[in-house]
Amino acid sequence: MRGRWGMGNGDDERSFFAEMPARPMKAKAAEEKPHYLGHRDRLRERFASAGADALPDYELLELLLFRLIPRADTKPVAKALLTRFGTLAEVLGAPLGLLQEVKGIGPAVALDLKVVAATAQRMARGEVHGREILSSWTQLLDYCRSAMAFEDREQFRILFLDKKNALIADEVQQVGTVDHTPVYPREVVKRALELSATAIILVHNHPSGDPTPSRADIEMTKEIIDAAKRLGVSVHDHLIIGRKGYASMKGLLLI
Repeated sequence: MRGRWGMGNGDDERSFFAEMPARPMKAKAAEEKPHYLGHRDRLRERFASAGADALPDYELLELLLFRLIPRADTKPVAKALLTRFGTLAEVLGAPLGLLQEVKGIGPAVALDLKVVAATAQRMARGEVHGREILSSWTQLLDYCRSAMAFEDREQFRILFLDKKNALIADEVQQVGTVDHTPVYPREVVKRALELSATAIILVHNHPSGDPTPSRADIEMTKEIIDAAKRLGVSVHDHLIIGRKGYASMKGLLLI
């Protein structure tokens, strides 16, 4: 009669297992190790040793996606995002719905990318808040671009300055359509007085990407300048932000 393991009464249990072929567990695990893990380690080492400037946009985006998509090869996802949107800034600025149209990007990953974008915007705003704006113009433009360049609707933003031209408030006053935002000069000036601002900078975006001022942009700006001047508030500039750059009405001698 055989026992429960299929051995005779006199069989040695140790000899039975000794005859079984050994399973190369470690070798098998090594064979099944995903190919992208070594790539991730190498990319992290390059970032740590050479810094972000040594990595092209798609590799920097890959590094970010490592955390958001831990169990997949993120290189094709990063390249697909850049193919769809163009640049790393445009990827982070893309709407949630459009991000999810890219293969490999689900709702959670899309939301995480928007959290990263919001963090970058907050950092950029921190670079200019409370500082003398006219001497921090590059940082101001970087902030406005990160906050508005990739929005799919027009936004009208006002930067309120104190008598030393330091930023005391930054507010989106109106959100419009793809090519129009209603602006009310009286409301602009009223808000400046409420904040005790002595100067303002007007900013709005063109979702088309072309920052060239329209005739309506110019006329509206002149109306605000006239209304503000009567109450002692200066309009330093009106910036128009687009994906292709920015336009300064003061720099273009339009105001």
